[in-house]
Amino acid sequence: MSPRNTDVSEQVQALCPLVQVMGDIADKWTIGILVATAHGPIRFTELERAVNGISRRMLTLNLRKLERDGLLTRKVYPTVPPKVEYTATPMAMELYDSLVGMTSWAEKHRAAIAAARASYDAHRAAAAVAS
Repeated sequence: MSPRNTDVSEQVQALCPLVQVMGDIADKWTIGILVATAHGPIRFTELERAVNGISRRMLTLNLRKLERDGLLTRKVYPTVPPKVEYTATPMAMELYDSLVGMTSWAEKHRAAIAAARASYDAHRAAAAVAS
């Protein structure tokens, strides 16, 4: 490999953990779970209802991943049946604040994005007809 390619490879390798973390956070289920847990401890069944469309298995897998990443804590109460609560960690709450900012940005620019898409689609349709 040339020195130039080695530099690029090293940069990509350095970014891999970042890319992985961003991919995990951007997952559609992760965002819903983080939003639901940001308001205080929440039980599994409440999470299942709060995250629209998620299966029990997918919820379980995502909860384990978020707990492993340090974004959720899991507390099991010794009752029958067992009571389990999930709570967002301070790190998750910091991420939640960023998600709220992104949501505000999306809401603020929703109409402009829709107009830009319509304009783009009309332009592409006209170009397709002309060719």
